[in-house]
Amino acid sequence: LTFPLLSVTLLVSFGSSMLYGYNLAVVNSPAVHIKAFYNTTWSQRYGHGLAPGSLTLLYSLTVSTFSLGGLVGSLLVGALVERYGRNSALSRSTLLVLLAGGFMGFSRELGSPEMVIIGRCITGIHSGICLSVVPLYLGEIAPKNLRGFLGLVPSIFICLGVFSAQVLGLPELLGEDRFWPLFLSVVIVPASLQLLLLHCFPESPRYLLIERDDVCRATKALPAALCRFLGTPDVQDVIEEMKEEQQSLSSVEMVSVWQLLRDRSVRWQTLSVVVVNAGMQLSGIDAIWFYTNTIFENAGIPLSQIPYTTVGTGTIEVIAGLIGCFTIEKLGRRPLLITGFCAMGICLAGITVSLLLQTTLPWMCYVGIVCVIGTIAGFCMGPAGVPFLMTAELFTQSHRPAAYIVGGSLNWLCNFTIGFIFPFLQMSTGAFCFLVFCGICLLVALYVYLVIPETKNKTFMEISHIFA
Repeated sequence: LTFPLLSVTLLVSFGSSMLYGYNLAVVNSPAVHIKAFYNTTWSQRYGHGLAPGSLTLLYSLTVSTFSLGGLVGSLLVGALVERYGRNSALSRSTLLVLLAGGFMGFSRELGSPEMVIIGRCITGIHSGICLSVVPLYLGEIAPKNLRGFLGLVPSIFICLGVFSAQVLGLPELLGEDRFWPLFLSVVIVPASLQLLLLHCFPESPRYLLIERDDVCRATKALPAALCRFLGTPDVQDVIEEMKEEQQSLSSVEMVSVWQLLRDRSVRWQTLSVVVVNAGMQLSGIDAIWFYTNTIFENAGIPLSQIPYTTVGTGTIEVIAGLIGCFTIEKLGRRPLLITGFCAMGICLAGITVSLLLQTTLPWMCYVGIVCVIGTIAGFCMGPAGVPFLMTAELFTQSHRPAAYIVGGSLNWLCNFTIGFIFPFLQMSTGAFCFLVFCGICLLVALYVYLVIPETKNKTFMEISHIFA
């Protein structure tokens, strides 16, 4: 593990991946203040406040437009990485964060709720791009023995982003009414740092040699980039592996999403990406984050203490992410995915039981707290990051961008779907709604066990041959 390789991993994780986690959680704490701003602005414009239903709808739009922007961003990934490369696509996408931060930061001064909604949408576009490009870039520059470790670093920073939003949202920091525009626009700090420093690191050597087919430039750039990332002048074996992959793809152009879906030679890889990415969002983790405060309240925790308890769950997320990151190269990808989804399934069943029995058995509410923590820990240990890593590993260079478009789009669609239908599912089924997520988790774990091979310490060509 060389200093340049670790540095660029930390930089793109801090400047891109962390912003995704931060923007997921940032609107929870200031929800009351944002709604009050919307109501006040509406009164100033039209002489009357918003009806409760209209206010809820406007705030729901503010929250959900992030997912819609993410879907748009994920659809742009293929064109961006093919035209600009991995490194440059990440640099250019940070400009979106600066624009969004300006919109949200000045929204109250200009009395414009629309600026908050537009800013949230733009940050969603940025997250949709980076959620795919960061693991794609790291997967291509990392040696095979470090690909799992470096591939899970972004997932730790996603957890750190959620944790940062929870901490900054405390009343003692930026949780007061006068600070919420600043709270939303803090994202420009990590993005600015990435914009300033990312150009100091080389482009993905695989992109230069295989996709651009710029032999002259690649011949000069490859050894320098590889020597810098790998920390050794002896990089001929790595270059030969890339040339072997290039020769195997010499008659194959970069495939589109439609071509990927129709290509029978990568049918099982594509299906695997669909299952693990959809399973990640349909596992119910978003519903758990939505329901956490209610479970804590039912457990008798005072309302004033719930924000601090939520920060505690954020700490557990980070610890679980670190455990996954530092064990993936020893245990492999499959065990982390299977264990994570099974743990989530068991804990979700436990939440259902605790909600059903807590009226007759008061101590069951504490079982619910333990199960909530277990669900979050299981998710962060494997399902939170391994699907993005596996999308890079299961495909060769020609199919990889299209695979990230499929995985990313499905990820955001399922995210939006769960956020939209969960309140209705909860109203119609009550505590049993978590059994639906339990079943999904166990089915995904079974699929991984039966179909997906272990990819630890294997080259992209070796993985492709295993599926063939």
